[in-house]
Amino acid sequence: MSKQRDFVLRTIEERGVRFVRLWFTDVAGTLKSVALAPAEVEGAFSEGIGFDGSAIEGLTRAYESDLLAVPDPATFQILPWRSASEPTARMFCDIRTPNGEPAVADPRNVLKRTLARAAEQGFTFYTHPEIEFYLLKSQEFGAEGPVPVDRAGYFDNVPGGTAHNFRRESVNMLEELGISVEFSHHEAGPGQNEIDLRYADALTMADNIMTFRTVVKEVAISQGVHATFMPKPLVGHPGSGMHTHLSLFEGDVNAFYDPGARYQLSQTGRRFVAGLLRHAPEITAVTNQYINSYKRLWGGDEAPSFVSWGHNNRSALVRVPMYKPGKGGAARVEYRAIDSAANPYLAFSVLLAAGLKGIEEEYELPPEAENNVWELSDGERRAMGFDALPTGLDHALAVMERSELVAETLGEQVFAYLLRDKRQEVAAYRNQVTPFELSSMLGTV
Repeated sequence: MSKQRDFVLRTIEERGVRFVRLWFTDVAGTLKSVALAPAEVEGAFSEGIGFDGSAIEGLTRAYESDLLAVPDPATFQILPWRSASEPTARMFCDIRTPNGEPAVADPRNVLKRTLARAAEQGFTFYTHPEIEFYLLKSQEFGAEGPVPVDRAGYFDNVPGGTAHNFRRESVNMLEELGISVEFSHHEAGPGQNEIDLRYADALTMADNIMTFRTVVKEVAISQGVHATFMPKPLVGHPGSGMHTHLSLFEGDVNAFYDPGARYQLSQTGRRFVAGLLRHAPEITAVTNQYINSYKRLWGGDEAPSFVSWGHNNRSALVRVPMYKPGKGGAARVEYRAIDSAANPYLAFSVLLAAGLKGIEEEYELPPEAENNVWELSDGERRAMGFDALPTGLDHALAVMERSELVAETLGEQVFAYLLRDKRQEVAAYRNQVTPFELSSMLGTV
């Protein structure tokens, strides 16, 4: 038995752990959990825990429903929000078939496959997300919509405010779980907050994001408020994005760093960015998977709507920051379209696949956006080659359906499920009569 497994079993015994939660996600990115008695953990490591995969969204088909959840001992952590009298731990799982093969529709396995492709080329993929979310007084809402916990703005200091205590408790809890936090602050919207996680390899970070969402929800409940990662919960205020910094390393060397290049971005980095730009429209249904996502992308407030890149240009889809000139390890690019509700395993997979395609095919990086892209006219944007991202989920799905890159990256089963499931969401939305329609038309038509 591995040292990691030995450590987990020993810790369970020494800490008196009463329950071990096995976590995994469905294709939509919803966290799933099954609680295990401590005595069953050793067997779960060797044999897995059987369950009906056809009951999980997109995971498998009814005629091949038997699946196994196999815990990853490297992800073992004690959950700090559980009672000290009944210590509870968690581990993320890999989903396998009864013959031991990775389940093709397991989002964690989709990311592992893509990371293996990068590893074949000598690359390790690192990510660093800036996660935004709203704190609301309640999950309930009235005619005016949800009610935020405050009316503060970007970087505002609100003495005694809910957000201060909330962020402090959340950061402490994340640190207890081994998740390093770089920054936390109030964002631009009322009740909107941001917590930035320190960079990590993409698989670890995807696990961390799923844990992060759970921590934020748990802390919110404990403080009598409601946290939401909905991309655009408030009309007239910014949506919640998850701007994500990306980098490739070759061993200990940052493959994006070239001290003599413009913005110190290497040829590998430039081709990676070119891949992100060329394939951005077709991956948008994955990085922005909800109807509501497009109200953020096309609602202003610094959300990127057009395919462009720039140096420190926050109106661009891809930004090349240079916070630490001359420090090679810090070289990175920032993808700004992805929102906080994305499935991180699938989103990181398509971002990496797009960048790798740019490297493999030696894509040329187009001219950068030096001006505010939002303030340009449609004609100016067309002349500069700044194409629009999809304007709605139905548009994004039509573009994704034609994408060989997304189909190959996600695999046939996940690809087909996303198309089917998200088209159902579009159809359901079309059938709604919204308050906007009633207020603007009922008395005038």
